[in-house]
Amino acid sequence: MSAESTEDRILSVLEEDAQASYAEIAERAGVSKPTVRKYISKLESDGVIVGYSADVDPKKLSGRTIALVGIDVASERYVEATRELKHLDAVEALYSSSGDHMLMAEVRAPDGDAVGEVIADDILTIEGVEAAHPSFLNERLK
Repeated sequence: MSAESTEDRILSVLEEDAQASYAEIAERAGVSKPTVRKYISKLESDGVIVGYSADVDPKKLSGRTIALVGIDVASERYVEATRELKHLDAVEALYSSSGDHMLMAEVRAPDGDAVGEVIADDILTIEGVEAAHPSFLNERLK
């Protein structure tokens, strides 16, 4: 058995396959199905697991473009700007960042022009947003 904690083993299986059944998770994590149920319930109620999603290969996504957009925000407007960004329909996910930008947004739109419109019409019009730098995803490699 791995020195990894039960919780970590269960999370690892879920991160690899969010659709795995309790039986599959139990087998791969080396625990019983009731243990899996108990841990998943606890992780969900503690806010560790905040949802389940599908990983998408942008190259195979018909009629959709995905961009990661680095967003720079004035420090004094960070909370308000973040709140507004979270409510934009085109923003699939929003992360705080310690890299080149304060925030990273995953923006999904029909094409590159539409991503540009989201940036110009929605993101950059939020008070406190100073700049937005898109990087378009081309192909999922792993």
